[in-house]
Amino acid sequence: RSDDSIVRRSAGSTRFVRRSRGYVPVPVFLNKNVGQILACGAELKNTICMTKKNMAFLSQHIGDLENVATDDFFQLTIRHMKRILELEPEIIAHDMHPDYLSTRWALEQTGIEKVPVQHHHAHIASAMAENKINGPVIGLAFDGTGYGSDHAIWGGEILVADEKSFSRAAHFDYVPMPGGAAAIRQPWRMAVSYLQAAFGERLSDLELPLFKTVGQDRLGFILQMIGKGVNSPLTSSLGRLFDGVAAIAGLRNEVVYEGQAAMELEMSAGDAAVKPYDYEWLEADALKILTAPIIRGVADDVISGETILVISARFHLTLIRLFADLCGRVRKQSGFERVVLSGGVFQNSILLKGLRHALEEKSFTVYTHSLVPANDGGICLGQAVIAAAKTS
Repeated sequence: RSDDSIVRRSAGSTRFVRRSRGYVPVPVFLNKNVGQILACGAELKNTICMTKKNMAFLSQHIGDLENVATDDFFQLTIRHMKRILELEPEIIAHDMHPDYLSTRWALEQTGIEKVPVQHHHAHIASAMAENKINGPVIGLAFDGTGYGSDHAIWGGEILVADEKSFSRAAHFDYVPMPGGAAAIRQPWRMAVSYLQAAFGERLSDLELPLFKTVGQDRLGFILQMIGKGVNSPLTSSLGRLFDGVAAIAGLRNEVVYEGQAAMELEMSAGDAAVKPYDYEWLEADALKILTAPIIRGVADDVISGETILVISARFHLTLIRLFADLCGRVRKQSGFERVVLSGGVFQNSILLKGLRHALEEKSFTVYTHSLVPANDGGICLGQAVIAAAKTS
């Protein structure tokens, strides 16, 4: 089986959302020979990768590994690719998340070396591989969910990385995800979490339409979950920030497919000249980006009756200015001039185009995806490259 491929014209290039029919199994050529490696990919939008000499063969889109049927197809695809490529992997690379079905399968294999790879490091290495560059680089890895090395949920990360290792240069400050996965399906939960972090006890004084829609009972319940830390894992995800802003702005409180709220926020942005919201970060070993100033600005605009076109445009511009400034800050410390952009949030054309332009104006060299998806559909390539570097 092979699903249709999906591409989108964005920031001057044709970019993959899903790489499948018509493009598989055309290899991605690497800048050096590597051993025979099987990379098992992530949980969502899963693909696998097998390497042979200087070629990386990504499978067709397998899907979200959340049920038996897809897990069966995942294993079938591994057997099929081993047969048609005539290779027997010497190393298995897998995500660090212990509960991914792809990770569980990898750990069950015997007599073969296994290499765990952090999710966002794999994103950056994937973009490095398809652009045939070696590290170190400044890597911006933005997505919805990825298992962090501190066991929190990452997704708004600036890394300094090469193929073997990475360090976290900056990230969004953590906020709770009340209900865990339920907060992904119901962005209003993330909105409440961000608002609570921004306003604290003054939250009840806000005259936001969101609160009337949600109702005092559900609002109180979520605030109790956050306050007591019940089923509320911490996240630094930019994807969740998009969800929260979309809900505060009144766009969408619940989603029926992944990324719906964020996509609607992107599509709502006007092109009139606007000013960014305030933004701030705290100096630490890894710079902590505060969401509170941005959320306060969005809430003030909503309360004053500003249009969604302006709110969305200001939010996107804020992110562009913020991350361009942060990359400049990281460059002063590291001296690195190359920036790599990866992760599903970079399917957002406004952010991709605007941030690339802002970085190039600051004399950075910027690398993006065009051969494999920026989302988790391309992460197996990065896993394979990292495993090769760690075991060479």
